[in-house]
Amino acid sequence: MTHMNPSSFNKIRQYKQFSTPLKTFLLAVILLFSIAGYAQKLEGTIRFHKTVQNIDDYFTILYLNATQTRYIGWDENDPEEQYRRTDTKIIRDYSKHTMHDIIEVLGKTYIIEDSLQAPRWLIKNEMKEIAGHVCMNALYNDTLRKQKVVAWYALDIPIGGGPERFFGLPGLILEVNINDGGMVITADKIVLKKLTTELDFPKKARGKKIKEKDYIEILRKHIAENRKNQRPLLDGLGQ
Repeated sequence: MTHMNPSSFNKIRQYKQFSTPLKTFLLAVILLFSIAGYAQKLEGTIRFHKTVQNIDDYFTILYLNATQTRYIGWDENDPEEQYRRTDTKIIRDYSKHTMHDIIEVLGKTYIIEDSLQAPRWLIKNEMKEIAGHVCMNALYNDTLRKQKVVAWYALDIPIGGGPERFFGLPGLILEVNINDGGMVITADKIVLKKLTTELDFPKKARGKKIKEKDYIEILRKHIAENRKNQRPLLDGLGQ
């Protein structure tokens, strides 16, 4: 598991005594060296612990390097979790601002190939530690699902990705909380290591190729059907 330098933690705690403009400047200085060093060696895996309505909980995996991420909704390294396997894989290239997401909806598989359009996050100034990293929070109101999303992003991991389809913040998202605990996804283990083919697009991927706007329309119909049948909307499809 990776950890931010302890001295950085202490400095960040101390900076809270200063005025807001000075806080911003000091925080930028404190994190500058951590970010520069971390970006050079950023490659490996992050295991997330996912809980849904306090009923189901399991692990998911995010593979990443300095510019790319690939998220899968189960821990493929755990033989006991193979029954959760689906076609869904969220693949992003942040240097090219592109997505190649493979998503299964109602038994059909879609390949979403499009440019990335980040949600309109509202950056807040609360802080907490997640998996050894100092994080700040941001809010997003999902009007399609009628959900309140709170994300916590690492200040020292300079890539705008995260679990599920959540992205678009100044650092890597290490926790997502939907509707005050309805669904929570939290990083619990970060391992830096050399990757081989983990970030590659699957060669045998099959599905209908669509754009993001097409997926939103499919999702809209899916949500309408769920509401009609009074089923919960926490389907884990992300943004």
